[in-house]
Amino acid sequence: MESPFEVLGIDDDADEEAVERAYREKVKETHPDLGGSLRAFLRVRAAYEAIQSGQEGWDGDGGRWDGSDGREGPERGDGREGDPDRRQPEGARVEYLNYDVLADHGWSLDDEDLLEKAAAAGLDPADHGRFLVKPGESLLEAAESRGFAWPYACRGGACANCAVAVLGGELSMPVNHILPSEMIDSGIRLSCVGAPTTDEATVVFNVKHLPDLDELRLPPHPFEQAHRGD
Repeated sequence: MESPFEVLGIDDDADEEAVERAYREKVKETHPDLGGSLRAFLRVRAAYEAIQSGQEGWDGDGGRWDGSDGREGPERGDGREGDPDRRQPEGARVEYLNYDVLADHGWSLDDEDLLEKAAAAGLDPADHGRFLVKPGESLLEAAESRGFAWPYACRGGACANCAVAVLGGELSMPVNHILPSEMIDSGIRLSCVGAPTTDEATVVFNVKHLPDLDELRLPPHPFEQAHRGD
């Protein structure tokens, strides 16, 4: 049975930086949207998780991580705001803003009145508005069910394509294979796995092109590519 280090193609004494670098490369190599297979992709994720947890529960094929073998998976995430014991409220009202419109209006993420200015600007509903996130929905799923084409790629917390900046309220993140702690501390979350844990939340979506996220992105999902000209 291959060790998780062998799955990532690194030595068992590799440092954290080497592990992260190998993981990102393997994610790109095995991603189903890039010609890989779902099984290989899940195995890479499982190997990375096993290394992070000291190889606890490593079964060699990654089965336990997607629940396909019926066994309970490990605790995931870092516990901060993404604690799985924290329950999503009975629906959360989320105000959203598209990061792409900030430059057009000379706005910044640091503007204290950013959302007030967005509300006064008469933006297209695709760029600014509010919707309800129902219990059991991720933020990305809620946006999609309302007809919005928010960016994503892996849907598994393994890339930063779906990243959002949380300006108000809280968003859980039970799965995170990619964001460094400093980005989490600055309010960056992954919409594909994140769900509000407060009655209201405010997010700026489409922040994937922030400088610190450049190396954490995957090529866009074909659905996103199809909507680029919309």
